[in-house]
Amino acid sequence: MRRRRARHDEILAAIADGEADVDALAARFGVSASTIRRDLEALSARRAIARTYGGAILASTAQETTLRARTAQHRAAKAAIARAALDLISDGDTVILDGGSTVEALGRLLQGQRLRVVTSNLPLVPLLADAPGIELVVLGGALRSISMSTVGPLAEEALRHITADRVFMSADGVVPGRGLCEATLEQVSLKSLMMRQSREAVVLADGSKLDRAGQPFWAPLAPGAVLVTEAPAPAWAPFAAEGLRVVQAG
Repeated sequence: MRRRRARHDEILAAIADGEADVDALAARFGVSASTIRRDLEALSARRAIARTYGGAILASTAQETTLRARTAQHRAAKAAIARAALDLISDGDTVILDGGSTVEALGRLLQGQRLRVVTSNLPLVPLLADAPGIELVVLGGALRSISMSTVGPLAEEALRHITADRVFMSADGVVPGRGLCEATLEQVSLKSLMMRQSREAVVLADGSKLDRAGQPFWAPLAPGAVLVTEAPAPAWAPFAAEGLRVVQAG
């Protein structure tokens, strides 16, 4: 399975370079044309490519939606994921909260906890600013208004002075063996640093995000990271096979 996933990544790179013909891809990778067709069908199911007659092209990058729009989607799943993630937090922890609507749902459950919260998630600031027991650290930087979060070198410089017990992250998509995908390099740069500064990385992703590769920039996940999802076992089994610990919500 690992070899097939590696070939899928190499096929995507070849298609990006303009090599889209089935026979040419089969010759390049030393496999049969039928194997390449199955690979292309799998990549098409992930929406990474669009099939054409005799080959494929890269799929168009998915349009990023606003935080308000995302908040209205999959509400029950996000609430269940947030409740399950809350059980991973211990009294006195230092936690990093990434941007995103599912992480925001978790942040809304933290009032009454005794924690240090480091966040780039601006909607959480007024909610946690006066919460007893919460020491709030806000990462400054450039504002991404579409997600109401901060990114960039100022946010990263502040984060380098902080270590945390765990980081709770969202993503546009999560793919086994590849990690988290996002719309900009600034987002994945900050997420990668959040993971380096934390003892444990926790990804909060509803079923619609699993195996979705709709954006072009990637932050790899280390084995031992945690995935919290409401999706059924067949959807998250490939992540467990890659070494992630899975917490099923709901």
